[in-house]
Amino acid sequence: MIRALYTAASGMVAQQLNLDTITNNMANANTVGYKRSRAEFEDLMYQTIVDPGTMSSDETQIPTGIQIGLGVKLADVTKIFTQGDLIQGKDGSNGQFPDLAIVGPGFFKIQLPGGAVAYTRAGNFQLDGQGFVVTPNGYKLYPPIQITDPQTIRSISVSEDGKIYIERKIGNNYSLEQVGQIPLYKFINPAGLKSIGNNLFVESPASGPAIEGFPSSDGFGKIVQGKLERANVNIVEEMVNLIVAQRAYEMNSKGVQAADDMLREAATLKR
Repeated sequence: MIRALYTAASGMVAQQLNLDTITNNMANANTVGYKRSRAEFEDLMYQTIVDPGTMSSDETQIPTGIQIGLGVKLADVTKIFTQGDLIQGKDGSNGQFPDLAIVGPGFFKIQLPGGAVAYTRAGNFQLDGQGFVVTPNGYKLYPPIQITDPQTIRSISVSEDGKIYIERKIGNNYSLEQVGQIPLYKFINPAGLKSIGNNLFVESPASGPAIEGFPSSDGFGKIVQGKLERANVNIVEEMVNLIVAQRAYEMNSKGVQAADDMLREAATLKR
């Protein structure tokens, strides 16, 4: 019965962590480029009372043995990097930098303060006061791309292979010029990337080093201008997972209560 108390309690802790993961997914359902997480669990060690295959006589053996499980624990929380739906974004007219979405494998590279780098799927870029392409937090797209003389720019466009073009007014005419190209980066194990918030991931030993390439080539996805990638969160699925986690938590709490009732009965036998 004491074992049952701790086993059921481990189940309650596991479902609480599962609930934390599910609610974070739901909270980020409208976060650009967010990738849902999935909590995964594994059973704890077993108390072996009788080993499977133990000889019960000179000629017979016990086929299954007796092993009592001691509960459950969180094994990992995995990021699921499936493609999110595309929604309409700003299109680059009137000199504003267009929203970008990656369709297929790949990440944008972002330069953090202090020289460190991170990676993101969120393409809601803007121009800062110096004309650099930056994230909503002001972190520069890497390699840095600067748009000069914004007052002369009619529109900005980005091709599927990442080339950036600006339509600039020269005299009474407009000319189209390329001002840079956006590379993409992928990883052998993207689920091994470390999340640091602000839609950013950083490389880790589990993810492997970043592999650089250009959009629409060498297995990289393409860039779609004027679109944003939504979170790959299915609200209905998360609601179902929420109900399952809640019921599992409730059942484990009943296990704690049942073990407590049995201990109370055992403690009052003398009466």
